Amino acid sequence: MKLDILVLPVHPDDAELGCAGVILKHIALGHKVGIADLTRGELGTRGTAEIRDQEAANAAEILGLTVRENLELPDGFFENSKEYQLKVIAAIRKYQPDIVITNAYHDRHPDHGRANELVEAASFLAGLRRIETLGADGQPQEPWRPGQVLHFIQDRYIKPDILVDVTEYWDKKIASVYAYASQFHNPDYNEDEPQTYISSPDFIEQINGRGREFGKSINAKYAEGFTSRKILGVDNLMELR
Repeated sequence: MKLDILVLPVHPDDAELGCAGVILKHIALGHKVGIADLTRGELGTRGTAEIRDQEAANAAEILGLTVRENLELPDGFFENSKEYQLKVIAAIRKYQPDIVITNAYHDRHPDHGRANELVEAASFLAGLRRIETLGADGQPQEPWRPGQVLHFIQDRYIKPDILVDVTEYWDKKIASVYAYASQFHNPDYNEDEPQTYISSPDFIEQINGRGREFGKSINAKYAEGFTSRKILGVDNLMELR
């Protein structure tokens, strides 16, 4: 199944926070978008891996994804090593995306930066024909290298290389975030679990504020920002805003 965009975030909910607006916008434009979460977020302070699985499925339905799967790397303990690179390479070759989106270069959570390095390396290595991987059917996979690897911006501010107007999709983005009832502020979530940095109602206000800040830079109400290690180009200067 070929995808136009494959998002490879380390935790379920990272994609929703970082690029749900872009996901929604590109699906509305007719593109196929999927998510392959690297881990199940099993080390999270609140909820369980099983709860996060269901929340990710609920968010996928809101977003209208073509596919969502989980690579089940060990939360907190994966490395940018051959073992885990091969798992990500297999996912990239499976879906043959033109664009990969992953975590920020560096962030408050150390998993985010390590996931960025892992996905960057795997995106390049996936194009090397002498690296052999097998698909779910046991057959050898063809090499595939995405044309672009973008990184969304998370808790820590990083100056974006590109901003995308997602005003029309912002409310639905926030709905997909709230699908993770165990993680974010939810008065109806009554489990006896500690409050965290992201379960505060102020956290979502910060997400809204970042969206407004980025939007202001391109004369939009809300925008999402991305970085790229590659220089980005456009075909037509009239498309700039």
